[in-house]
Amino acid sequence: MSYAQELFAPLGPTYDRYARLLSFGQDPRWRAFLVSRIPHEATRVLDVATGTGAVALELVRANPERTVVGIDQSAEMLATAKQRIGERIELREGRAESLPFADEEFDALTFTYLLRYVDDPAATLRELMRVVKPGGTIAMLEFGLPRGVWRPLWELYVRVGLPAAGALISPGWREVGRFLGPSIRDFHRDVDLHRIWPDAHVKRLSLGGGLVMWGTRA
Repeated sequence: MSYAQELFAPLGPTYDRYARLLSFGQDPRWRAFLVSRIPHEATRVLDVATGTGAVALELVRANPERTVVGIDQSAEMLATAKQRIGERIELREGRAESLPFADEEFDALTFTYLLRYVDDPAATLRELMRVVKPGGTIAMLEFGLPRGVWRPLWELYVRVGLPAAGALISPGWREVGRFLGPSIRDFHRDVDLHRIWPDAHVKRLSLGGGLVMWGTRA
């Protein structure tokens, strides 16, 4: 996690713009689908790994009566989030593996691009579930691995296209371009999401490049 945190920390001011560009405009679509999984009546929602606050903002837009809390371990990303959302959303610095909240404190929870960066994804998922009320919805967004004919095209993009595109932006984005492909590939090789979250619904988006999973806290 420390390497990823150092890698992304300086990129907060440009993160949303270039995440949209490098995903061919799909990243906002994935976030919108993620937020659509959260019931309208969920009025207190925690957004974990909130980053620049993009998902937290969409949660509020979907229901302006909501109280949304965003938490992230990157102070730099939270600084960018605070600039764009002001006082509309409570922002906290903290780790997903040890959330500073009481049991069953939230009606729902979202998290984005998180389990790839923790040492124990199953334990982290249990910690996320701990702070959600029984019957509450938990939803995650992660990069997926396309299947079939689309997999070679994905490999070509993450091995060649993504690093090259990142290099045109800045040295920091060049390193992100180099990092993401192996990170995504290794995660799906090493972690069986269906095993650690067997009751989740799954939706593959953009030919499998995006993955949204959601379920109900027992």
